[in-house]
Amino acid sequence: MKKKARTPYVDAAAFRLRLLTWYDEHARDLPWRLRPGGKILPDPYRVWLSEIMLQQTRVAAVIEHYQEFLRRFPTVEKLAAARESSVLASWSGLGYYRRARMLHAAAKVIVKNLGGKFPHTADGWRDLPGIGRYTAAAIASIAFGEAVAVVDGNVERVLQRVVGEHLGQPGLWECAEHLLDRGRPGDFNQAMMELGATICAPRAPACLTCPIIDFCATRGELHAPARRLQQRKREIHYALAYRAQNHRDGAVRLVRRPQNARLMAGMWELPEIACPTNDIKPAFTVRHSITTTDYSVQIWKLLPGRGLAGEWVGEKRLGRIPLTGLARKILRKAGFIAGPNGGAQAVAIAQSPRNRGIPSGSQRYLASSNLSG
Repeated sequence: MKKKARTPYVDAAAFRLRLLTWYDEHARDLPWRLRPGGKILPDPYRVWLSEIMLQQTRVAAVIEHYQEFLRRFPTVEKLAAARESSVLASWSGLGYYRRARMLHAAAKVIVKNLGGKFPHTADGWRDLPGIGRYTAAAIASIAFGEAVAVVDGNVERVLQRVVGEHLGQPGLWECAEHLLDRGRPGDFNQAMMELGATICAPRAPACLTCPIIDFCATRGELHAPARRLQQRKREIHYALAYRAQNHRDGAVRLVRRPQNARLMAGMWELPEIACPTNDIKPAFTVRHSITTTDYSVQIWKLLPGRGLAGEWVGEKRLGRIPLTGLARKILRKAGFIAGPNGGAQAVAIAQSPRNRGIPSGSQRYLASSNLSG
């Protein structure tokens, strides 16, 4: 039976003051934020994009993709006009690709039905594809100053520790609304999320540095029954086949997932194969995790003409097509696409005297001799 919703027994005004004073001084410098306490509200497009990207994704991973996504789609109009494949290609590596599809769908609604104007209220945002209660409240409060509270995983943890009880969703939202600073709702909501992300951590919270410790009923972890899921381990094998096409470019063998696939529909990946039975060792191994499964991924460099599924995709296209996160990880390690810091190393290899005029992909691919014929 869920706990009945109730408000915390704290001085809400003092709580707000203490929290916002801390946030004004310690807020992280993130590319979608403006300085706390300012009179100018942030760009709603950037706030919306950041909120969608941050769902179930670490801030550090989001920052890299956020900047590149904005470079390719700087406005909602550019996003709405883009092909879905281009949007998915820019999203590749963040996972949970339904978010990208819903973002794209919502952009089309905003441009076509709303004349390119963003909703100003949480209720208006909830009418758009892929926008739930938390996301709508976060965007409306941060980008438009609407006095509406948010509850995400971080806020939930803070509230439950302050109250000292495990509350259901009605109680959590009621507590959040009770504490909300209606003069600075966007900053308050971000401060609550920031506190949960940096101080009131899931394990070993830094209570001695917490600005609201005097209001906290638990001053530490609120114990709950352990529900740790057992991680499964699995080994899988993929083929990495390359062929030269001309003096400047080559192609990699890729398979496109069906458009009606339950996961990662329409995205490109390397051909999956059975484990080779010869004595050749794999070219390299990568680790990859999806929810409760940890994968050991063995990569085998195969010669062209092995009857692999899929089609040849030009090396220059690899950065423009929607790759699965695992495919991107493999191709990045193999040197076919640039890493997070760009392709400086690949450029240096290609420009060395002994390699000038050789296709860049083949330089890296042929660097290893363990090709399985």
